[in-house]
Amino acid sequence: MPFKEDPDGRLLLPVVLAAYVLYGFDANVVNVAIPDLQRRLGAGPAALELVVGGYVFTYAAGVVTGGRLGDLFGHRRLFLAGVTGFAAASLLCGLAQGPVGLVAARMAQGLTAAAMVPQILALVTASFTDAERSRALAWYGVAGAVSGIGGQVLGGLLLDADVFGLGWRAVFLATAAAGVAVVAVAARVLPRAERRPAAGLELDVPGAAGISGGLGLALLPLVIGRETGWPLWGWLLLAAAVPTLAAAVRWERSVARGGGQPLVDPALFRAATFATGLAVNAAFMASFSSCLFVLSLLLQAGLGLGPLAAGLAFAPMGLLAIGSSFLGRRLVARLGPAVLLAGCAVTALSFLIMAVALHTHPAGLSPAWLVVGIAGIGAGNGLILPSLVGAPLADVPRERSGVAAGVLTTAQQFASVIGVAVLGAVFFARLGTHPDRGAHIRAAESVFWLGLALVVVMTALVARLAWLDPARRRGRPTAAPSAFVEL
Repeated sequence: MPFKEDPDGRLLLPVVLAAYVLYGFDANVVNVAIPDLQRRLGAGPAALELVVGGYVFTYAAGVVTGGRLGDLFGHRRLFLAGVTGFAAASLLCGLAQGPVGLVAARMAQGLTAAAMVPQILALVTASFTDAERSRALAWYGVAGAVSGIGGQVLGGLLLDADVFGLGWRAVFLATAAAGVAVVAVAARVLPRAERRPAAGLELDVPGAAGISGGLGLALLPLVIGRETGWPLWGWLLLAAAVPTLAAAVRWERSVARGGGQPLVDPALFRAATFATGLAVNAAFMASFSSCLFVLSLLLQAGLGLGPLAAGLAFAPMGLLAIGSSFLGRRLVARLGPAVLLAGCAVTALSFLIMAVALHTHPAGLSPAWLVVGIAGIGAGNGLILPSLVGAPLADVPRERSGVAAGVLTTAQQFASVIGVAVLGAVFFARLGTHPDRGAHIRAAESVFWLGLALVVVMTALVARLAWLDPARRRGRPTAAPSAFVEL
């Protein structure tokens, strides 16, 4: 029986969130596949770093342009093109015959994800009322948790099962098959009649080149600098990124002053909720991404767990994130921003538990202590993440929703890369040249103290965001279009 149209829009959210899960799954699954890639594909350290980081690099460099293209040509069209390209790139990953081919396919995955992911938030923003949007963003947070845990656990299961002897290839081939299914359903359920873009809207090509180029110059050395020994060319690229981005910002301002259509409208940043919301998201992603990176290394290389056991250690985090998201739905209506601050407190306490456990058990640490801390981070994140995603977009005009979503995801990914690069450098510096179990524990401890500091900064920013909440300024209980509406 052919799949029917979806006139009420009830299937729109599950379909677009399925694509978000695919993106997050492929961002996380490579972490557990690294040992198998090294063994079967013969990938060296630099190639492995590019397999992981190349995906993030092309995604973060292209996502603002991807959001703008959605505003110009339609979010439905860009979403379908992005998912189709993502499925094709996943297939190329699964068929790669060497490290170079796999790196190229992974970078293609990131680029197609840059076309796909901004349309998800844009479709949610444009397709739902304010009250419906808050619930949709809660599910968006759940999808993020599911994708993270799915990448760790399902990836471990596929690798342990060694389906048809495919090893690491199975994870990419599964993604390709799922992507084809998402395209088939999305083509029927996404609304064909989209809001037309404003008259005169056009692509700012110099702005796109300047912003994407500047981000690329900064991201590439951050992604592979550690594995390549921080060569001179990496520092030169970082240095070149500063004037490139500065020139791009000046160009955007001049286009806006002349009445043109800049890729990133500087007026977006004049809204305090947007600017503060971006800062909160950046602090969140820097702490969370570096935490996952270090924990993956500690569990496998330090404590000797296999990929499946290491993946299962993250399962409580995902389950509690889902549960706390739905608990927050009831609490936010009564308590407003206090729930976000409570989530920050839970996350900070979890970082503290892990840092203290690592400090007091420098050689005989039980993985159970880490599982408790990981689970606590999931519970805190479930209270935090949905509103953090909605907060920067609360006051954004719908015709700018695509590019605003692109700026948000760029800030998230850039902060994630910087967090992993900086805190990862601290981890490896503390690890030394002959790491044993104790060295891994001591190195991880340093990272978690720094992660705790980032969570404290995030808490201060959340407090400011609560102060800026438009419903609070109007002197009445929080309600739509506040960033802190009922989830």
